[in-house]
Amino acid sequence: MVQKSTLVTTLILHLISLEGGQCIDPDVMLKSSFPPARPSVTNINAVCLYGSGRPRYPASYFPSSSHAYARRAINAVNRLESWFDQCCPQGSLGNAQILCCAEQAWKNTLSYFCVEEYSTMTLVNECCEKNGEERWNCFASQAPNPSYQPLCGSTAPPDKIFTWDPKTC
Repeated sequence: MVQKSTLVTTLILHLISLEGGQCIDPDVMLKSSFPPARPSVTNINAVCLYGSGRPRYPASYFPSSSHAYARRAINAVNRLESWFDQCCPQGSLGNAQILCCAEQAWKNTLSYFCVEEYSTMTLVNECCEKNGEERWNCFASQAPNPSYQPLCGSTAPPDKIFTWDPKTC
């Protein structure tokens, strides 16, 4: 009986409480959201169209003493979704510029994630150990939602730090 009680307590401590009393395992959350897919001509419409339908999780969902990797990864997803909002304005940019902006946001997000990964005293994400196009291909190959379809979840406040440079397109 003690073993069953200990197992239940362990499972409960591993879950994160969401709004409305729901609980989610951060590992399950990551498997559906991280790493985000690379924006491309085949998914850019979904990037912009379904942005509000993909989950965002405020950092407050994660206990500060555990789930550090999940916190960094989900913060990267939240950041990217917020930056995509800036790339997808209603009708003011052409598709090529929207794609360029979205790809720039994606690379900046994952670069920042890797900087955060290297600032920890743990093993870093394997893609962060690669450079240039090899890094981007690594992240892209691991994306669980390459089509950017909406998933169940929550919303986090926007992150407005990204500044798109159209001169790089």
